[in-house]
Amino acid sequence: MNVPKTIPQRTLRCLVFSVVVSAIASLAVQAQSLPDWQGVWIAEGLTPEISGFPGPGAQYKLLGQTAPWNEQGMARVRVAQANQADQKADGWGFPLMMNAAAPLQFLIAPHETLIINVYRDVRHVYTDGRDHPAAGDRWPTTWGDSVGRWEGDTLVIDTVSVRDPNRYFFSNPPLSDQAHYVERLRKTGSDRIESTMTIEDPVTLTGPWVVELDYVRLTGLDRLIHDAYDNDRNEVEDGLFKIVPPKE
Repeated sequence: MNVPKTIPQRTLRCLVFSVVVSAIASLAVQAQSLPDWQGVWIAEGLTPEISGFPGPGAQYKLLGQTAPWNEQGMARVRVAQANQADQKADGWGFPLMMNAAAPLQFLIAPHETLIINVYRDVRHVYTDGRDHPAAGDRWPTTWGDSVGRWEGDTLVIDTVSVRDPNRYFFSNPPLSDQAHYVERLRKTGSDRIESTMTIEDPVTLTGPWVVELDYVRLTGLDRLIHDAYDNDRNEVEDGLFKIVPPKE
């Protein structure tokens, strides 16, 4: 049998085309099997009023009131409360962006899910089978390193290397950069996504801190609008945001 030493160019083009078509078809099948979480969502109980802030009874579950703080954790809480009036960021950071008065979008693709809010906080959740980088190859960041997997219609997210969240936004719980976060998100109805977040932190917690979060679809809003602005009427007074009169 004579085997050609080189593959004819036409044959090679056909092989490449076949591989590309097969890959596209495979991605299409994967995409069709993924859940549909289109729309704009917000943490239940935190729908903003016309001022842009939630009204009375807002349910911020990730502030830390129910966390099993140890002695060092409580010390961090006291420092955070004393300094909160001096801190303001351009976003919420993780984990508070998942329980904030800021609308979210979930962009689901075969190899990655993006979680984005109106303040341009962005989480990359890699679902292509990769693991976290080795400890020596990563460093704490505002949103951490997230990898995930689909268990049926449930998205399981594992997040590590989150910079002390309170350093970015004053209302974030003052966990350490050794905290480990596991989220399980599942769409349970056309207008509802339920999530369980379990946080473990050997530095600040005595045991796992489990937080139940729910997201509801925002009606009357079909897109997130991102803009950069300098708001000279939003000031902090006595630890609270105030809207001051317009300047002359």
